Amino acid sequence: MQAQWNGEVIATSDDIVTVDGNAYFPAEALQANCFEPSSHTTVCGWKGTAHYYNVVVNGQINANAAWFYPEPKDAARQIKGRVAFWKGVTVS
Repeated sequence: MQAQWNGEVIATSDDIVTVDGNAYFPAEALQANCFEPSSHTTVCGWKGTAHYYNVVVNGQINANAAWFYPEPKDAARQIKGRVAFWKGVTVS
């Protein structure tokens, strides 16, 4: 699978875990130069606290468009070390 935004592939992997309809890519599948840390967090009752990355492509920033759970709850342990996308990022 691939994740694309603003005309650029930002992640590619055959090792995908799908949870709640979202494809979680291994962190090492990301194009590191397309991501910058965000201070934004949210809480999911069964997955835990999500942290976010801004996606940066060709000088444009898609704020908080990628998320991950650094310490997921036991029920979501399969997504530890993985990143998912939204906000216009196309996953196919």
